[in-house]
Amino acid sequence: MASTPDRRTAAVALAGFCAFVNLYAPQPLLPMLAKVFGTTAAGISLLITASTVAVAGAAPLAGILADRLGRKTIMVPSALLLGLVSMLAATATSLHQLEFWRFCQGLFTPGIAVVVSAYINEEWQNGVGRAMGAYVSGTVLGGFTGRVLTGWIAAHFAWRWAFVILGIVSLISSLFVWRWLPPGKRFVKAQAGSSTILAMRRHLRNPRLVATYAVGFCVLFSMLATFTYVNFYLAAPPFRLSAAALGFLFVVYLAGAVATPIAGRWIDRAGHRLTITVAFGGGVVGILCTLVSSIPIILLGLALCCSGVFIAQSASTSYIGTVTHEARAAAVGLYVMFYYIGGSFGAAVPGQFWQRGGWTACVTLIAAVQGLTILLAALFWRPAERELPEVVSSV
Repeated sequence: MASTPDRRTAAVALAGFCAFVNLYAPQPLLPMLAKVFGTTAAGISLLITASTVAVAGAAPLAGILADRLGRKTIMVPSALLLGLVSMLAATATSLHQLEFWRFCQGLFTPGIAVVVSAYINEEWQNGVGRAMGAYVSGTVLGGFTGRVLTGWIAAHFAWRWAFVILGIVSLISSLFVWRWLPPGKRFVKAQAGSSTILAMRRHLRNPRLVATYAVGFCVLFSMLATFTYVNFYLAAPPFRLSAAALGFLFVVYLAGAVATPIAGRWIDRAGHRLTITVAFGGGVVGILCTLVSSIPIILLGLALCCSGVFIAQSASTSYIGTVTHEARAAAVGLYVMFYYIGGSFGAAVPGQFWQRGGWTACVTLIAAVQGLTILLAALFWRPAERELPEVVSSV
């Protein structure tokens, strides 16, 4: 039997898994679902946009509720509801119904993704880094598993079974979170007031923070633009990849997981600006590689793209701590909001480019956004006196 500390660490890892196993899971199914519902690439991409818009809107509310009601009180119901909503998505008979259930998934995701960081920092007297690492590993494994599992299931069974199985996996995981995650012992209930709102207003007047929020917008924009529309590119001639093959394409996601701890050392040695320049410089090279009609080179390019996003995310979230000296949670909350707004645009806007110029037009847009990210960091990021890194959930 696992010791209590081991169970507690496993619980936060499973919480991360629950938060992200559903969020991007439909990506390898998009070409198939576009045919099922008789819509375009831009139309079916709303399945991703619906969730990310909901995450962006619900993130501040999740933090406020968790500060008032407690961490586990919010995390466990959110995990259970994510599993239930995933199963309900299998009952959808129209695209609008499926979009509705995907929106609900996005509403419940911040109940884990926003709250777990506060729980870890409160409850772990020692080993906060190890616990946070376990959580981030859970988010990476969840994102990878959701995409691979849905692709494989949809290729062998009806697409509805992908949502059913994901729902079952989520419900089982959430039950372990409920059993293994101890109630918070150091939680202090927040009092109602306007201090957080006032702090947010001050953050939005800080040019370096605003630039960092813009960077976060661009980071998830490029990630979702790449990994949403590359599915249509590879499902079409000359590649004609199946849903299962598209699902396993996301093995490149693991390259980003390997790159994340390396990025931390780069940031410490080379600084935030150089790190993000190298990261998205490699991302531009990677996205251009996908124009070569060779699956191995495309996989290499996608691995570079994914690693670039993970490293850029590490650089931008850690930079927040260097320029924020009050209400850091509020500063990170604003970052999360802009980050997922960027993801919403990244899932929707390239659809117009796809309709007019296919994958080549999408690649041009993504490379331009990554170039803009480098420019923003170069113009607005300045070395700060101290490092106070914050951790934001992985994509």
